[in-house]
Amino acid sequence: MTSTDHIRTRRQPRFHLYRELVVPATLANVFAFFSDAHNLDRITPNFLKFRVLTQAPIDMHVGAQIDYALRLRGIPLSWTSEISAWEPPFRFVDTQIKGPYRSWIHEHRFEDMGNKTKVIDEVQYDFFGGYLVHTLFIKRDINRIFDHRTQALKSIFGDDSASS
Repeated sequence: MTSTDHIRTRRQPRFHLYRELVVPATLANVFAFFSDAHNLDRITPNFLKFRVLTQAPIDMHVGAQIDYALRLRGIPLSWTSEISAWEPPFRFVDTQIKGPYRSWIHEHRFEDMGNKTKVIDEVQYDFFGGYLVHTLFIKRDINRIFDHRTQALKSIFGDDSASS
């Protein structure tokens, strides 16, 4: 077995979420906002009772780990993510290393549009359950979370949808 065999045989996430939003703010300002993990509190819905446990300031770089606490459907959960890619100001990836999902890989991309920035979230995820559990619970919860995130980002940076 070669050192890369474990990568080829690892189960790939079954589910995918893609969202994009254009905000009327510069790439530098948008990336600075996302570079502060404590801003997650500002864009996560209250029903999750989400808290960043890692003390500020968090030095963001490949290998940085961030601990969170949240409640989903009344169940307390802990989550640890690791920054697996860090390419300022265009991209970073956080990967769950401990948490409620079998796998969660969240790529954040930012595209410079002059005085605007396209914010792209792409998530590959899997969990214990299957397609029925995904349809009944997981997909709805994730969409609700990212719908809130979109509205929160529009509130923070402004809503550019009228001019897009």
